[in-house]
Amino acid sequence: MRYASITNRLSGKGSRAWHVHDLAAARREAGEDVIALTIGDPDFETPSAIIEAMVASARAGRTHYSPSTGYPELREAIAARVSPYAGRAIASDEVAFFPGAQAALYAVCTVLLEAGDEVIVPEPAYATYEGVFGATGATEVRVPLRPERGFHLDVDDVRRAITVRTRAVVINTPQNPTGAAFGAATLAALGELCAEHDLWLVSDEVYAELVFGKAHASALAISGAEGRVCAISSLSKSHAMTGFRHGWAVGPTELIQHLDNLLSSMLFGSPAFIQDAGVAALRHADDVTTHMRDAYEQRARVVVDALRDARGITVRMPEGGMFVLADVRESGLDDLEWALGLLAAEGVGVLPTGSFGTSGEGHVRIGLAADTATLSEACRRIARYAETTIS
Repeated sequence: MRYASITNRLSGKGSRAWHVHDLAAARREAGEDVIALTIGDPDFETPSAIIEAMVASARAGRTHYSPSTGYPELREAIAARVSPYAGRAIASDEVAFFPGAQAALYAVCTVLLEAGDEVIVPEPAYATYEGVFGATGATEVRVPLRPERGFHLDVDDVRRAITVRTRAVVINTPQNPTGAAFGAATLAALGELCAEHDLWLVSDEVYAELVFGKAHASALAISGAEGRVCAISSLSKSHAMTGFRHGWAVGPTELIQHLDNLLSSMLFGSPAFIQDAGVAALRHADDVTTHMRDAYEQRARVVVDALRDARGITVRMPEGGMFVLADVRESGLDDLEWALGLLAAEGVGVLPTGSFGTSGEGHVRIGLAADTATLSEACRRIARYAETTIS
C-alpha cells in the first residue's frame, strides 16, 4: 500500500536513540540486574494533592468536552507561573494547553513552518525534534553546541546559518542532553538576530524549574521580541507528571488563535480532569519541584564526583535538568557501540547521543532518575567498563 511522504520524514537517525533503552528495559523486565539510566522519567511519586484533584474532578463529572486551548482557570494559572520568568504580565489568552510539551512543539511548528522553509536548531538536540520538523516539510539546519564552550550557544553560528529561507530558530534551555542553561545575554542576542531577519524564536523550556543555583533565563523575557517568541513547557519534569501529558505554549495572541484552530481539528479539547490536576499542581504542589531540583543537583554531583578520575570517560556538571553528559571519545568507539558494550558488559543502560546530532557523537547521556545508591553503583560499573575501552 502507498503511504504519504511524511512517513519517511518522521523516521530518521533520531529513532536509534531509543535502541539501548529498549534493550535495557527488556532485560530488566526479564529479571536481569540492569540499571536503566536512559530516559527522563522522574522516579519521584506524583504529589497526592495532584492525584486527589484529578480523581475529585472525574468524580464530579468533569469527563466531557473542554475548550480546545484549555479552561480559563488553567490558562490563568499557567500565565501566572510563567509571568515571573517573562518579567512581565502574561495574559491567559497568550496561553494554549496541550497534552505535553512534545505536542505543543509539534503544533507550533505546524502553524509556523512549511515545505521550503528552514529552521535553525542548536545540536545535539533532543532526538524527536528531527521528526517534528520533518513532519512540516521544513529543512532542519543545525548549528553546533561545542564541548569546549560547555555546550553554550555561539549566536554567531546562528547568524551564519541564516538564509533567505530561514523561518525560525528553535532552542532548548536548559538543554537536553547537555545540561547547558543559556544565559539572558545569549537570549537577548538571539532576539535581536531574529528581529533583524524577521524570524520566530521558539524556546523549549521544559526544564525551567530544574536549574541549579541560579534563576532560569527565559526567551519570554527578551525585550522587544514579544511578538515573535513562543515558549513551550510542561509539568512533566517539574511535578513528576509525565503520564498526565500536561504541557503548554505561550506566545502572541495571534499565534494562540492559530493553535486553537489546529487543536479544534485534532483534539477538540483535553480532558478536564487532567487540566484540573494541573491547576492543583501549579497552585499547591511546588514543594515537590524544590525537592526534585535539589535531588537532581545532588545526584549530578554524585555522578560527576564518581567519574571524575575514571579513565576513558569525561563528565561535566550540568547547569540544570536531569542528565549528565559523558564524553567517551577517548575510547575510539561510536557512542552507540560504547553504550551497547556497557549494557552487555555491566548491565547499565545509558543513551548514546550521536543520534541527537553531530556534536553529540562520542557522548552518552546518563539519566539521574535513580537514587544516589543506585547511581553510585552504576558509576562503579561505568568506570570499570570505560577502563576496558581505552586502546
